[in-house]
Amino acid sequence: MRRVRGKRVKPRSRADRSVNRYGVLIGLVAVERLAELAVARRNRAWARRNGGVEHGRRHYPLIAAAHAGLLGGALLEARLGRSRFVPPLGWPMLAVTLSAQALRWWCIASLGKRWNTRVIVVPGMPLVERGPYRRLRHPNYVAVVAEGVALPLVHTAWRTSLLFTAANLCLLRLRIRVENEALGHTGTAETRTRQGSAGRSAAGAQG
Repeated sequence: MRRVRGKRVKPRSRADRSVNRYGVLIGLVAVERLAELAVARRNRAWARRNGGVEHGRRHYPLIAAAHAGLLGGALLEARLGRSRFVPPLGWPMLAVTLSAQALRWWCIASLGKRWNTRVIVVPGMPLVERGPYRRLRHPNYVAVVAEGVALPLVHTAWRTSLLFTAANLCLLRLRIRVENEALGHTGTAETRTRQGSAGRSAAGAQG
């Protein structure tokens, strides 16, 4: 016990400090999400000025809700004392989380103005073949899946990790189908012959 202005205050435990630090991490990821939305909003305006057409509007709120649930659920598990930081698991999962952020922003940089959290296709534009898109079909979704698994497990919030991963996989199946259909509607020979490369086009990468 220690005294603060004459009152006895119980010192914070190691678990409390761990939860607070995890809260900082969740807060930083939330700030990153806001930065993504700012980029997406700017790119969306550019796409519309260039004839971009949005597809799959109905599923977008579900994706947004799932990502909000990822952050809120992981933090709630920690605050309720249902998870704790276990170094042999937490540190590797933190490394995976940071790597996922790096991959996501590499995708954003590679797609430039054509990246968006929504599926917006600008007709006639070729597929992007630089950066991670040279080797991976959907690198942004690799980042999303990796983060969804790893971020909660930094603090062993396995319930959130499991629930988000299950929901996210269902949403990704829908999302990729929408992207493939959107590319098929652009009418260019390239997109018709390479329809399986969704996420490389005008603005199909999930944020």
